[in-house]
Amino acid sequence: MKILVVDDHALVREGLSQVLKALDESVEVLQAGTCAQAFELADADFDIELVLLDYQLPDMNGLQALAVLAQQHPELPVLLLSGVSSVQVMREAIAGGAAGFVSKASVSEELLLAVRSVLAGDIYHPPELRSGYQHAGIPSDKLPLTPRQELVLQALLQGDSNREISEALHVTDETIKSHVAAILRYFEVQNRTQAVVAATRAGYLPLERRAGARRRTPMDGQ
Repeated sequence: MKILVVDDHALVREGLSQVLKALDESVEVLQAGTCAQAFELADADFDIELVLLDYQLPDMNGLQALAVLAQQHPELPVLLLSGVSSVQVMREAIAGGAAGFVSKASVSEELLLAVRSVLAGDIYHPPELRSGYQHAGIPSDKLPLTPRQELVLQALLQGDSNREISEALHVTDETIKSHVAAILRYFEVQNRTQAVVAATRAGYLPLERRAGARRRTPMDGQ
Protein backbone atom coordinates (compact mmCIF):
# COMPACT_ATOMS: atom_id res chain seq x y z
CA MET A 1 0.00 0.00 0.00
CA LYS A 2 1.28 3.46 -0.92
CA ILE A 3 0.26 6.65 0.87
CA LEU A 4 1.30 10.13 -0.24
CA VAL A 5 1.99 12.66 2.54
CA VAL A 6 2.00 16.31 1.47
CA ASP A 7 3.39 18.82 3.99
CA ASP A 8 6.00 21.54 3.71
CA HIS A 9 7.69 20.57 7.00
CA ALA A 10 10.05 17.60 6.72
CA LEU A 11 9.73 16.75 10.41
CA VAL A 12 5.94 16.59 10.10
CA ARG A 13 6.21 14.32 7.06
CA GLU A 14 8.60 12.01 8.91
CA GLY A 15 6.36 11.95 11.97
CA LEU A 16 3.31 11.09 9.88
CA SER A 17 5.29 8.38 8.09
CA GLN A 18 6.15 6.74 11.41
CA VAL A 19 2.51 6.85 12.55
CA LEU A 20 1.33 5.33 9.27
CA LYS A 21 3.71 2.40 9.72
CA ALA A 22 1.38 1.27 12.52
CA LEU A 23 -1.15 0.36 9.82
CA ASP A 24 1.19 -2.23 8.38
CA GLU A 25 4.95 -2.53 8.14
CA SER A 26 4.61 -2.89 4.37
CA VAL A 27 3.09 0.59 3.99
CA GLU A 28 5.18 2.73 1.66
CA VAL A 29 4.98 6.45 2.34
CA LEU A 30 5.77 8.91 -0.44
CA GLN A 31 6.54 12.49 0.56
CA ALA A 32 6.00 15.86 -1.10
CA GLY A 33 6.77 19.32 0.25
CA THR A 34 4.63 21.24 -2.25
CA CYS A 35 1.43 20.72 -4.19
CA ALA A 36 3.36 20.73 -7.45
CA GLN A 37 5.49 17.81 -6.23
CA ALA A 38 2.35 16.01 -5.04
CA PHE A 39 0.67 16.37 -8.43
CA GLU A 40 3.75 14.96 -10.17
CA LEU A 41 3.85 11.95 -7.84
CA ALA A 42 0.13 11.29 -8.25
CA ASP A 43 0.47 11.47 -12.04
CA ALA A 44 3.44 9.11 -12.05
CA ASP A 45 2.29 6.44 -9.58
CA PHE A 46 -1.13 4.81 -9.98
CA ASP A 47 -0.54 2.61 -6.91
CA ILE A 48 -1.10 5.48 -4.46
CA GLU A 49 -4.26 4.65 -2.49
CA LEU A 50 -4.50 7.69 -0.20
CA VAL A 51 -3.25 11.27 0.07
CA LEU A 52 -2.69 13.04 3.39
CA LEU A 53 -2.78 16.71 2.44
CA ASP A 54 -1.83 19.66 4.65
CA TYR A 55 -4.19 22.63 4.55
CA GLN A 56 -1.41 25.25 4.49
CA LEU A 57 1.14 24.75 1.72
CA PRO A 58 3.55 27.20 0.07
CA ASP A 59 2.21 27.08 -3.48
CA MET A 60 -1.56 26.79 -2.79
CA ASN A 61 -3.88 25.94 0.06
CA GLY A 62 -5.31 22.50 0.71
CA LEU A 63 -8.75 23.28 -0.68
CA GLN A 64 -7.25 24.44 -3.97
CA ALA A 65 -5.02 21.37 -4.14
CA LEU A 66 -8.02 19.19 -3.29
CA ALA A 67 -9.87 20.58 -6.30
CA VAL A 68 -6.94 19.81 -8.61
CA LEU A 69 -6.61 16.25 -7.32
CA ALA A 70 -10.36 15.72 -7.61
CA GLN A 71 -10.23 16.76 -11.25
CA GLN A 72 -7.08 14.86 -12.22
CA HIS A 73 -7.54 11.81 -9.98
CA PRO A 74 -11.20 11.52 -8.93
CA GLU A 75 -10.64 7.96 -7.74
CA LEU A 76 -7.96 8.99 -5.21
CA PRO A 77 -9.23 9.76 -1.66
CA VAL A 78 -7.72 12.77 0.10
CA LEU A 79 -7.56 13.18 3.87
CA LEU A 80 -7.01 16.82 4.78
CA LEU A 81 -4.80 17.74 7.75
CA SER A 82 -4.67 21.12 9.44
CA GLY A 83 -3.42 22.89 12.52
CA VAL A 84 -6.60 24.96 12.32
CA SER A 85 -9.58 23.37 14.07
CA SER A 86 -12.18 25.62 12.48
CA VAL A 87 -15.51 23.84 11.96
CA GLN A 88 -16.06 26.03 8.89
CA VAL A 89 -12.79 24.84 7.34
CA MET A 90 -13.76 21.24 8.11
CA ARG A 91 -17.13 21.67 6.41
CA GLU A 92 -15.55 23.32 3.38
CA ALA A 93 -13.08 20.45 3.10
CA ILE A 94 -15.77 17.76 3.20
CA ALA A 95 -18.00 19.75 0.84
CA GLY A 96 -15.01 20.17 -1.49
CA GLY A 97 -14.58 16.42 -1.82
CA ALA A 98 -12.18 15.54 0.98
CA ALA A 99 -12.64 12.00 2.29
CA GLY A 100 -11.99 13.25 5.80
CA PHE A 101 -10.45 15.92 8.00
CA VAL A 102 -8.04 15.48 10.91
CA SER A 103 -6.63 18.17 13.15
CA LYS A 104 -2.86 18.08 13.64
CA ALA A 105 -3.59 18.44 17.35
CA SER A 106 -5.22 15.01 17.33
CA VAL A 107 -3.56 11.95 18.82
CA SER A 108 -2.06 9.28 16.58
CA GLU A 109 -4.97 6.92 17.25
CA GLU A 110 -7.44 9.35 15.69
CA LEU A 111 -5.30 9.73 12.57
CA LEU A 112 -5.07 5.96 12.19
CA LEU A 113 -8.83 5.65 12.72
CA ALA A 114 -9.40 8.25 10.01
CA VAL A 115 -7.00 6.55 7.60
CA ARG A 116 -8.58 3.12 8.12
CA SER A 117 -12.04 4.59 7.66
CA VAL A 118 -11.12 6.33 4.42
CA LEU A 119 -9.32 3.27 3.03
CA ALA A 120 -12.48 1.27 3.75
CA GLY A 121 -14.40 3.66 1.50
CA ASP A 122 -16.05 5.84 4.15
CA ILE A 123 -15.82 9.55 4.91
CA TYR A 124 -14.17 10.40 8.22
CA HIS A 125 -15.87 13.25 10.05
CA PRO A 126 -13.99 14.74 13.03
CA PRO A 127 -15.84 14.85 16.38
CA GLU A 128 -16.68 18.53 15.91
CA LEU A 129 -18.59 17.78 12.70
CA ARG A 130 -20.21 14.61 13.99
CA SER A 131 -21.79 16.50 16.86
CA GLY A 132 -22.96 19.16 14.41
CA TYR A 133 -24.64 16.56 12.19
CA GLN A 134 -26.37 15.00 15.18
CA HIS A 135 -27.69 18.37 16.27
CA ALA A 136 -28.98 18.92 12.75
CA GLY A 137 -30.82 15.59 12.93
CA ILE A 138 -28.77 13.98 10.13
CA PRO A 139 -27.96 10.31 10.85
CA SER A 140 -24.27 9.55 10.38
CA ASP A 141 -25.00 6.47 8.22
CA LYS A 142 -26.85 8.58 5.65
CA LEU A 143 -24.13 11.11 4.90
CA PRO A 144 -23.35 11.32 1.17
CA LEU A 145 -21.26 8.68 -0.55
CA THR A 146 -17.61 9.60 -1.02
CA PRO A 147 -16.42 10.60 -4.51
CA ARG A 148 -14.70 7.22 -4.88
CA GLN A 149 -17.83 5.36 -3.75
CA GLU A 150 -19.81 7.36 -6.33
CA LEU A 151 -17.42 6.15 -9.04
CA VAL A 152 -17.77 2.53 -7.90
CA LEU A 153 -21.55 2.88 -7.73
CA GLN A 154 -21.63 4.22 -11.28
CA ALA A 155 -19.64 1.16 -12.37
CA LEU A 156 -22.07 -1.14 -10.53
CA LEU A 157 -24.98 0.56 -12.29
CA GLN A 158 -23.25 -0.17 -15.61
CA GLY A 159 -22.83 -3.85 -14.65
CA ASP A 160 -19.04 -3.84 -14.28
CA SER A 161 -17.35 -6.59 -12.27
CA ASN A 162 -14.96 -5.89 -9.39
CA ARG A 163 -12.03 -6.74 -11.64
CA GLU A 164 -13.19 -4.30 -14.32
CA ILE A 165 -13.70 -1.57 -11.73
CA SER A 166 -10.29 -2.13 -10.12
CA GLU A 167 -8.58 -1.98 -13.52
CA ALA A 168 -10.44 1.19 -14.48
CA LEU A 169 -9.64 2.96 -11.19
CA HIS A 170 -6.10 1.52 -10.86
CA VAL A 171 -6.69 0.08 -7.38
CA THR A 172 -6.67 -3.44 -5.94
CA ASP A 173 -9.61 -5.84 -5.96
CA GLU A 174 -9.63 -5.71 -2.16
CA THR A 175 -10.06 -1.94 -2.23
CA ILE A 176 -13.03 -2.29 -4.58
CA LYS A 177 -14.55 -4.94 -2.31
CA SER A 178 -14.31 -2.47 0.58
CA HIS A 179 -16.07 0.22 -1.46
CA VAL A 180 -18.80 -2.20 -2.55
CA ALA A 181 -19.32 -3.24 1.07
CA ALA A 182 -19.66 0.42 2.07
CA ILE A 183 -22.24 0.95 -0.69
CA LEU A 184 -24.24 -2.08 0.50
CA ARG A 185 -24.23 -0.67 4.03
CA TYR A 186 -25.29 2.74 2.74
CA PHE A 187 -28.35 1.35 0.94
CA GLU A 188 -28.96 -1.27 3.67
CA VAL A 189 -28.97 -4.17 1.17
CA GLN A 190 -27.30 -7.57 0.98
CA ASN A 191 -25.92 -7.82 -2.58
CA ARG A 192 -24.93 -5.86 -5.67
CA THR A 193 -28.22 -6.40 -7.50
CA GLN A 194 -30.20 -5.04 -4.57
CA ALA A 195 -27.80 -2.09 -4.40
CA VAL A 196 -28.41 -1.28 -8.08
CA VAL A 197 -32.18 -1.42 -7.53
CA ALA A 198 -31.99 0.73 -4.40
CA ALA A 199 -29.66 3.25 -6.07
CA THR A 200 -31.94 3.53 -9.10
CA ARG A 201 -34.94 4.14 -6.85
CA ALA A 202 -32.92 6.80 -5.03
CA GLY A 203 -32.34 8.62 -8.33
CA TYR A 204 -28.90 7.37 -9.34
CA LEU A 205 -28.54 6.74 -13.08
CA PRO A 206 -25.59 5.22 -14.94
CA LEU A 207 -23.59 7.69 -17.01
CA GLU A 208 -24.24 5.68 -20.19
CA ARG A 209 -27.98 6.06 -19.69
CA ARG A 210 -27.68 9.79 -19.13
CA ALA A 211 -25.91 9.97 -22.47
CA GLY A 212 -28.75 8.03 -24.11
CA ALA A 213 -26.95 4.69 -24.38
CA ARG A 214 -28.42 1.33 -23.45
CA ARG A 215 -28.06 0.47 -19.79
CA ARG A 216 -25.94 -2.57 -19.05
CA THR A 217 -27.26 -4.60 -16.11
CA PRO A 218 -25.37 -6.90 -13.74
CA MET A 219 -26.99 -9.90 -15.50
CA ASP A 220 -25.70 -9.05 -18.98
CA GLY A 221 -23.21 -11.55 -20.32
CA GLN A 222 -24.18 -14.31 -17.86
